[in-house]
Amino acid sequence: MIRPYLSIVIPTYNRAEQLDNALAHLFEQEVAHESFEVIVVDDGSMDETDKVLKAWKAKWPQLQSLHQANSGQATARNRGIKKAVGQVILFGQDDIYASPGFLAEHIRFHQENPGQHSACLGLTEWWTELEITPYMEWLSCGGPQFAYHKLIPGEAVSPFFFYTSNISLKAEILKKNPFDESFKGYGWEDVELGYRLMKQGLELDYNPRALAWHDHPMTPMDLEKRMTAVGKGAVLLDQKAPELGVLPTGLKLFLMTAFTLWGAEVPFMGLGVFLPSAKKQEWTILSKRYFLRGIRSV
Repeated sequence: MIRPYLSIVIPTYNRAEQLDNALAHLFEQEVAHESFEVIVVDDGSMDETDKVLKAWKAKWPQLQSLHQANSGQATARNRGIKKAVGQVILFGQDDIYASPGFLAEHIRFHQENPGQHSACLGLTEWWTELEITPYMEWLSCGGPQFAYHKLIPGEAVSPFFFYTSNISLKAEILKKNPFDESFKGYGWEDVELGYRLMKQGLELDYNPRALAWHDHPMTPMDLEKRMTAVGKGAVLLDQKAPELGVLPTGLKLFLMTAFTLWGAEVPFMGLGVFLPSAKKQEWTILSKRYFLRGIRSV
């Protein structure tokens, strides 16, 4: 078998249907199958994930799967990194669907930028078949999801944009610098790795032509659990890299605490029926309140 140029690492957990769709989009890419391999790491799924993987592996020689007890995304990605044989590793997710030219763009970037410290961040938008609610719009443009609206194509970006839903790096640097597996909850293991690599000279360039879609509808009911977990993870990141300033202190902490006092969101709840901006303010208050709660729970 020809050695692939690109290795795609996808951790998965209990999303058999989305994983099936994600693999279908990769199978239909505009580049030859021989140019890339796909490594799916099943993080202890209890649904039909294994059945989906067996069906795909029967017709796709370039697809491999690994299985582990539920240990978190950092551990799953590290297992995929160890298994990968491509010169470049691209991280995806089980609910991320590649556009037709997705892999071609990542491959083009790395062939034009062969240096070990050149990395590519692609664009991730909501899946086109989802109903995009005002809440989901807020999440991806001002809320705690993606912030692509702040990026300029071709310019290097900070480690806070090290989005592992759509990012590719040279395999050599990743094999020497794996994810920190002490991160078990939601998020921050990607920012920590990005920061660690950037201190070594990594340059992350934004390429919106490397487009993928996110099939993960979200509602305000998800906000408390998500942001509490983000707060907990921020404490661990602060212990490892306090210079990043992810924890509010001093005046910033005082203002955030005052801003998120119980009842602060009430005036915006009624206005949100008529003013979308008021609803966004309500979600902002709640997200920061839950974030502080997560910090204080550690």
